[in-house]
Amino acid sequence: MYHLLVNSPFGTEAATLLPRVETMIPVLYFGLFAMSFDFISGYTGYLSFGHAAFYGTGAYFVILTANDKIPLLPPGTPFMVSLVVAGLVAVALALAIGAVSFRLTGVYFAMITLGFAQVLYVFVRGWDYVGSNPRDGIFLNGANGLNIGVPGVDALNLSIGALTGDEVSLGFVHLGQTEVSYYMIGLVVLVCYFAMQRIIHSPFGKVMVAIRENEERAIAVGYDTFRYKLGAFAISAFFAAVAGGLLAGYERTVSPDESFNFLVAGDALLASIIGGFGTLAGPLYGQLFNETFREFLSKAGEGGGLLPYLRTHLGSGVMGTTIYNGLTVQGAIETFLNGHASLYVGTLFVLFVLFVPNGLLGTLRDRLGGPVSKEIPARLRRFR
Repeated sequence: MYHLLVNSPFGTEAATLLPRVETMIPVLYFGLFAMSFDFISGYTGYLSFGHAAFYGTGAYFVILTANDKIPLLPPGTPFMVSLVVAGLVAVALALAIGAVSFRLTGVYFAMITLGFAQVLYVFVRGWDYVGSNPRDGIFLNGANGLNIGVPGVDALNLSIGALTGDEVSLGFVHLGQTEVSYYMIGLVVLVCYFAMQRIIHSPFGKVMVAIRENEERAIAVGYDTFRYKLGAFAISAFFAAVAGGLLAGYERTVSPDESFNFLVAGDALLASIIGGFGTLAGPLYGQLFNETFREFLSKAGEGGGLLPYLRTHLGSGVMGTTIYNGLTVQGAIETFLNGHASLYVGTLFVLFVLFVPNGLLGTLRDRLGGPVSKEIPARLRRFR
C-alpha cells in the first residue's frame, strides 16, 4: 500500500506524510509493549513505572539464548520457544516484584516498581556474564536471522532481522527483508493483542475493571483483589517480554538503555496517554502517532518528511527571502524544524493531557458512544 501511494500522482505528499516500513516495525513491537503496560495500568489503575524490567528481560533472554548463555537452552533453540520461555521468566519476575509491590497503592506502587526496575538496570549494566562490555549492550552472534513460525515446520518459518531476514516472492508480489519482518512481527503482535483482548473480556478482566473503578467494593463483594492484581501483573509482564524479544530478534542487539531504562516505560506511558488509557489498542495508535510525528519533523534526506519537502518545493527565491532581522526562510526552517522533533512531541504531549485526556481512541469511543469495533459496523449497517 505504501509503495502504491508513493508511486501514485500524490507520491511526494504520501512520502512526506506516511511512515516508512522501517518505522512501522518498531511501532509494532514497542506498541505491543505499550499495550502490555496499558493492560495492567489502564485496566486495574495501578501505574507500573518499572515495566521496562520485563521488556528488558525478554530482550536479553532471547539474545542470551541464541548466544548459548542460558543453561538447558542450546543456541539452536527455536526463536518462538525462546520467546515463550522469556515470557515465562518475566512472569516469575513479575510475581516476585508484584508480591511486594501490591502491598502498596497509588504513587507508592508506581515508585516501588520503578525502584525494582532501576535495580535491574544497574545490575545488567555491570553484569560481565552477558558480554565484554555490558554497559554498551550485547549483540547476537552468527549471521542468520531468527525464525518466526511453528517450530519444526520449516515451511512456516520466516526469518526476521534488519539485515538477515528472509525474502519471499508470491506471484507478482516480492517481499524484501524489511517487509517480511514487518508482516511476521505484525502477526505475533496481532496474536498477542487478541489474547489480551480475550482476557479483558473474560470474568477475570471484569474483576480488573472493578478494581480500577472501586477496589474496596470489589473486596466487599468477595474478590481477593491481591490475587487478581498479581495475575494481571504477571500476564502483562509476559507480553512485555514478548515485545522485548521481538526487539532483540529484529535489531539483533540490545542495550540496558533501550530496554531496562525507566525512560522506556516513560515512552510506553506517553503512547498510552496519546492513544487512550484503558483501550488496549489505543497505545499502539499512540505509538504510531508518536513515531509518525517524529519522522515527519526529523527526517532530513531519507526520502520524506517536512524538512526535505520544503527544501525541494520552495524555490531558491523563497528560501532566500528575509523574514525578520536577517533571518531567511531557509534559516528559519533549519532553526525551528531541523532536529527539534522531541521538543514538539513534548509540547504535543502536554496538549494531549490538557485537551484530549482520553486519548485518540478513548475520545473516538466517547464520540461514538461505545467500542469502536462495535459502533462503526453498527453505523455502517444503517446505510444498507
